[in-house]
Amino acid sequence: MHELSLATHLVELAGQTASRERAQRVLTVKLRVGLLADVSVEALQFAYEVATADTLLAGSRLEVEEVPVTVFCEQCQTEAVLPSIQNFRCPECNMPTENVLSGRELEIAWIELE
Repeated sequence: MHELSLATHLVELAGQTASRERAQRVLTVKLRVGLLADVSVEALQFAYEVATADTLLAGSRLEVEEVPVTVFCEQCQTEAVLPSIQNFRCPECNMPTENVLSGRELEIAWIELE
């Protein structure tokens, strides 16, 4: 379960930010996760609860924004969101495409501190 190591690292990074800002505690962590990042959001939420125990993040919320896969099609010069990650074909012209513009993200968008 690599989500536990992700959650542990996330708690470490957010804790460092909270300490640097002299915050009393962390209220919310907003995470952007691309559909190609190979992360189970449910498992990450569970792991986050475990990893935050006895830290400045205890009781905080983890908000996850799932980022769709956006591709650029060389054939029709179109940027489009894939309706399914199982089919890497342009939704406009149906040609295969591998030019991924978004969907691999795994990043902290913001942290709410108290």
